[in-house]
Amino acid sequence: MYTVKELFPTLQGEGAHAGRAAIFCRFAGCNLWSGREEDRASAICQFCDTDFVGSDGIGGGKFDNAALLADAIEASWASTSAGPQQRYVVFTGGEPLLQLDSLLIEALHAKQFSIAIETNGTIKVPKGVDWVCVSPKAGSNLIVLQADEIKLVIPQLGHDSIERLLARFEGMDYRNRFLQAMDGPQLKENMALAVSLCQKRPLWRLSVQTHKVIGIR
Repeated sequence: MYTVKELFPTLQGEGAHAGRAAIFCRFAGCNLWSGREEDRASAICQFCDTDFVGSDGIGGGKFDNAALLADAIEASWASTSAGPQQRYVVFTGGEPLLQLDSLLIEALHAKQFSIAIETNGTIKVPKGVDWVCVSPKAGSNLIVLQADEIKLVIPQLGHDSIERLLARFEGMDYRNRFLQAMDGPQLKENMALAVSLCQKRPLWRLSVQTHKVIGIR
């Protein structure tokens, strides 16, 4: 059984694949926050602005097995008149690795999908995932120390020294490194900080949430 909050066609808005046609499959649930506002202050991740509770979003639902969910993802891809080439699905959440498993990976590979995940990096990644983007959260136990991409949202409560943190991540095996300004009332200040750090430490690039800029999901 897979519980999906929402499933929809869009363009990847962030990071190395920004602008690429994709199906977003948002799984319900997270291991760093319950998703309930009354628990936010005591959660490890306190800045999440995503609703990942339940299965009532666009395209969401409960899927009894991997074949049914893979069929729904394929149908979502076809809904935009896209052909069979360059099929791409991004699993996100919440935390997608609470649900993504080998059965679903195999079912999607059989349909010629490339599979990406956006994970907080606290759960081991199963074999077969084609693109791993890690977005670490301050105070969590990061175990995914090798990935295609790291996307660090800054600043976070609990970051004592951002530059020391960046130096730590620079010593790990991430092939692409991005800084992303935390959204919210301090976005302008946070963006200025991210730009300054990218200029100072050119191993890092700026990730802008382009989907919010152009007004798509």
